[in-house]
Amino acid sequence: MKSTGIVRKVDELGRIVLPIELRRTMEISEKDALEIYVDGSSIVLRKYQPSCIFCGNAKNVVPYKGKNICPACLKQLQAL
Repeated sequence: MKSTGIVRKVDELGRIVLPIELRRTMEISEKDALEIYVDGSSIVLRKYQPSCIFCGNAKNVVPYKGKNICPACLKQLQAL
């Protein structure tokens, strides 16, 4: 992981502010969803991208009966 040198305090509600420079660099806009991961003793934030529930592909995902499915997996399902 690369250090940014930015330090922020957690407020009484558990919130932190992501600096505008970081949000611009990472293309994070207001109301964007972030996924939270734990990697050992680190917390990792990643911009949420819906992915296929079967293969994990995040390109051209479409909602199908409340689930995200890529075109290739949808095609396989329709062939059954």
